[in-house]
Amino acid sequence: MPMPAINTTGDFYPAYRSKNAHFDVETFACAERTVARLLDSSTRADDPARPGMLLGKVQSGKTRTFISIIAVAFDNEFDVAIILTKNSTALVQQTQQRVGSEFEEFVVADALDVYDIMAIPAHFADYELGKKLVFVVKKETRNLDRLKTLFQTNAPALATKRVLIIDDEADYASVGFSRKAGEVNANTITRKISELRTLLKAPAFLQVTATPYSLYLQPSDAEVPNVLAFKPVRPAFTELVPVPTGYVGGSFYFGDKARGEDLCVEKCLHHDVSERELDALKKSDARRFKLAEVLITPTIPALRHAIVNFVVGGCIRRLQAKALGKADWNRLKFSFLMHTEQKMTAHHWQEKVVEEIVLQLKAASHGSNPVFDGLVQVSHKDLAESVRLQGDAVPSLADVTGAVRQALTHGHVITTKVNSEEEVAQMLDKSGQLKLRCPFNIFIGGQVLDRGVTLNNLIGFYYGRRPQKFQQDTVLQHSRMFGYRPASDVAVTRFYTLNSVLRALFDIEDFDCTLRSAVASGNDHAVQFIRQRGDGTIVPCSPNKILISRTKTLRPLSPLRPFGFQTGYKTQIEKTILALDAKLELLHSPADDEKPYLIPIEEALAIVDTIERTVNWDDDPDYTFDWNTARAALRFLSRLPNASANKGKVWLLVRKDRNNGRFASVDAHAKYIGNPDTRKTEGKIASDHAVDNPMLMLFRQNGTEAIGWRGTPFYWPVLYPPVNTPTSIYAEEVDDPAGAPT
Repeated sequence: MPMPAINTTGDFYPAYRSKNAHFDVETFACAERTVARLLDSSTRADDPARPGMLLGKVQSGKTRTFISIIAVAFDNEFDVAIILTKNSTALVQQTQQRVGSEFEEFVVADALDVYDIMAIPAHFADYELGKKLVFVVKKETRNLDRLKTLFQTNAPALATKRVLIIDDEADYASVGFSRKAGEVNANTITRKISELRTLLKAPAFLQVTATPYSLYLQPSDAEVPNVLAFKPVRPAFTELVPVPTGYVGGSFYFGDKARGEDLCVEKCLHHDVSERELDALKKSDARRFKLAEVLITPTIPALRHAIVNFVVGGCIRRLQAKALGKADWNRLKFSFLMHTEQKMTAHHWQEKVVEEIVLQLKAASHGSNPVFDGLVQVSHKDLAESVRLQGDAVPSLADVTGAVRQALTHGHVITTKVNSEEEVAQMLDKSGQLKLRCPFNIFIGGQVLDRGVTLNNLIGFYYGRRPQKFQQDTVLQHSRMFGYRPASDVAVTRFYTLNSVLRALFDIEDFDCTLRSAVASGNDHAVQFIRQRGDGTIVPCSPNKILISRTKTLRPLSPLRPFGFQTGYKTQIEKTILALDAKLELLHSPADDEKPYLIPIEEALAIVDTIERTVNWDDDPDYTFDWNTARAALRFLSRLPNASANKGKVWLLVRKDRNNGRFASVDAHAKYIGNPDTRKTEGKIASDHAVDNPMLMLFRQNGTEAIGWRGTPFYWPVLYPPVNTPTSIYAEEVDDPAGAPT
């Protein structure tokens, strides 16, 4: 059934499109399709209030797209637009300014008004109700109560008009349920939004988000006792926000190249931060380090390197622009974000530390100072590598050192602490971005610097948030370095975080790509969601029960491997390794020692159990490996083959006499060697043999002390999912109360 034709020649849309002619043509096409689908009842299943979804990426242009949708809607029967924003005063102000600016000619012509819901008139005259109206509303109780009163009491005529509700960042506050005594209840914001939708005669509801997991991973027909007429929030259709060339997002920062074997710009971005360093940055403690020693203390090496990298990277970009003859090279400005804690006391201490680093760098920059020269030289070497990989010219060390000296001595570096929404609101420019007051701007803050707040030319991000359970949506929204970025800026960009956070971000990227692809294809049910029962068996589970913070995406030939570990001492593990040697000899019946062979899943699991007892992460707990997930993956993947003879079996490949070191080289942009296998050799073996059955590879290491081990042999395991692995998401943890069905 064709979608209804829409009017594209009215008053609002043509004027808006002309004003924004620089937008990608696909942005306007997306807006037109979305309005057509919102008007088409057939796309909303059995419930006319069933929402649509505008699915974008973090910092990808979702706002420009939904404002384009409003422009189209105002020429197609809609009279009122409600924009629901995150509970942030700064974001309300930013959104109101943005919408008012986009429709300025209509505001001047008295054809449209834009209101903050908390600043509306006590009563609307009929003349005012005849205009197109836009209300910006925080997802907060008082705002939503004021909105309901407007439509129900103060201006009930508005409730009879066609109203477009745009739920910006729809996964934030708009979705949420709690279970009490076995009964599911909607949270307050969810309930109030549902009540508003029920009140309106002709609503259309559009969810806008880059992190849609809580929206898709929920039942479409939830029964919610504390809401008389609960309106579903699972999307009926999805439109993708066009992502033009130049967008840099999760696939760049955390995709396959960033964790691959080959040196590339993506791999250069990441720098390790230790738990010890983050703990030292929570509060002042002279036992950890003294402010007078910030340039030499071993306690905060990553932060010190990050600040120097930031200034050196910005100077490289300014010198490149100067060499290209750009007249505004000396007006280029850059930003750096430090986001590790929510507590204001921590921000205050971090501000003192960063300011002291800058102050001491300035003092050390006068004359010849080996500490200053050494820090700049290390940063220049670090950044030059990725600049060359990008294909850009690298300014000389002498020129960069001179530029850094000038930046420090002329007061070009400024540190700003951002603790509250009020502070953010005062710092925003007209475009809604934090003002960059100097060439080098360092921002230190917490939660107020997440959704909706943009930092222009961000080339450094020191991130240390360590939630006990990674909330996928939240962590992605913290990624302020996403967005439209010149490739030359990306080449001097660096991301500093704990290894555990980086590993989680890699997993999140896998999950994001998997689910986004399924959603984009209109077949989100193609993703298999699985969990492990208490008895160890693998069973399907309802996607709405998954705690997204604890998932592992299984992809064809995407290996699971531990690293960063240390072995037990020789006296502890020697007998275990010798016993495993003997067991492998018994299992290996073929004479050809080079080829993999099939073994029962029970034997594979026993091998994994044995290896787990021989390694540990005691000396670096930031690195870890989930053995339960590995075992669960083996169980699930071994059941996939259709041929009954191969069901429940695993390919085993054993390689001996290996000498992989524990630590990576100084220039490797990693602390530890991450894999004993290579894509070209063992990866090829896996692709040739592990077609339907998974492959477990065992690399027997000599484990000498000279390369970082404890002088005793051990086995380093790697698990390869088979070529024919279906898109699968393993839930390490689910919301499954006792007795609840899966």
